Amino acid sequence: MQLTVEITNKQILRIALPIALSILVPNINFITNNIFLGHLSEEALAVAGITGVYYLVFGVMGFGLSSGLQALMSRRAGENKAGEIGLLFFQAVRIALAFAIAGILITWFIAPAILRYSLHKEQDIQMAIDFLRIRIWGLPFLYIYQLRNALLISINKSKYLIIGTLAETLANIFFDYAFIFGHFGFPEIGFNGAAYASIIAEFTGLVTIFSVIHFKGIGESINLFKNKKLNLNSIKLILHQSSPLILQFAISLASWEFFYILIEHHGTQPLAISNIMRNMFGIFGCFAWAFASASNSMVSNIIGQKLDHRVKELIYKITKLGLIFSICIAILINLFTKLFLSAYGQSDSFIEAAIPVARVISFALVLQSVSTIWLNAVLGTGNSRRNLVTETIAIILYCIYVYTVLEYLNLSITIGWMSEWIYWIALFVPSYWYIQSNKWMGKKI
Repeated sequence: MQLTVEITNKQILRIALPIALSILVPNINFITNNIFLGHLSEEALAVAGITGVYYLVFGVMGFGLSSGLQALMSRRAGENKAGEIGLLFFQAVRIALAFAIAGILITWFIAPAILRYSLHKEQDIQMAIDFLRIRIWGLPFLYIYQLRNALLISINKSKYLIIGTLAETLANIFFDYAFIFGHFGFPEIGFNGAAYASIIAEFTGLVTIFSVIHFKGIGESINLFKNKKLNLNSIKLILHQSSPLILQFAISLASWEFFYILIEHHGTQPLAISNIMRNMFGIFGCFAWAFASASNSMVSNIIGQKLDHRVKELIYKITKLGLIFSICIAILINLFTKLFLSAYGQSDSFIEAAIPVARVISFALVLQSVSTIWLNAVLGTGNSRRNLVTETIAIILYCIYVYTVLEYLNLSITIGWMSEWIYWIALFVPSYWYIQSNKWMGKKI
């Protein structure tokens, strides 16, 4: 198996495009949920914004774990140490399951008090609590699914990502339609039907992709199933690399939940519009995150090959490709804004109110495409703590802005969503400076 990567546009696209598809498909799940819920009621669509971001807070903790693991496994791939990849993977599974148990306990016993304190409408509060107490049981499947993604990307097998995600999407669409509206002989569960559908879909995707790994012989080539014993040194290494990222992503999404709580104070329609904007970020930002993931993996792999002097060349190549995709997406959003928004089954006045926000989001996506690539390049060098510092500074600026604009000055949500511009610029500047400083050269992980 070829574990090392080359610094070519073809190699970048070969890694990034399957990742983009694998990110796109789960976001189609989110959008499918919200389109069905939008046809159920505006209130259901609005509450889905709160519950969706809450679940993402835990989801990105798993993403932090998998991103740190991906950097480690990519480094071992660059060093041609295939046997250590399976060892790292199984230790990460142990960590992920412990995190999932903690997430379930927090959601059942702590989250209700937080939601009652934060939200204003009693009906919204109860809907959110009931939904999350179901939805959170999908967390173990999600975490292992994310680790599987990191494994396939790190060993240059990202082309297989789409198989599991496609199975997940088909299952999610089917069970969403069945459970929310009561079709095909299933009970009509309504809002909570989306939670059951998502859990079944995550389990389906997980089983499908591990079947592919088994039948393609990928597991045997990297000793995936031969290193299941507890290895405390590997667990410490994974936590050392991943814990700053877990904290980084958690505070990032927690700040987004803070943003949504402030939006809720403006009413149901602004909250529903913002939920759709989150969907837009998810589906149209998938290419930015794909190139960012490729940046993490390829930078670490190249350093493992002792080609430190070519890292900047690689990052510039990835940035150029990422910008091309993001600019094209921004143009499409601005040309077909009404078409996209009309899918949610809302009124003309709702769509007119959402259009200016969509314009703001389109520019934020361009900024995101550059910022995430450089931020993940820093991660690929092995300095995840640097990313945590960068994220913390950006979040402080973000929270000050959204509180001032939305709560203190009570300005429109269009102005509030410009916080994304500040956030992505604040992430880019220190990441770019760190790579240019060459302080990362010689770092071992």
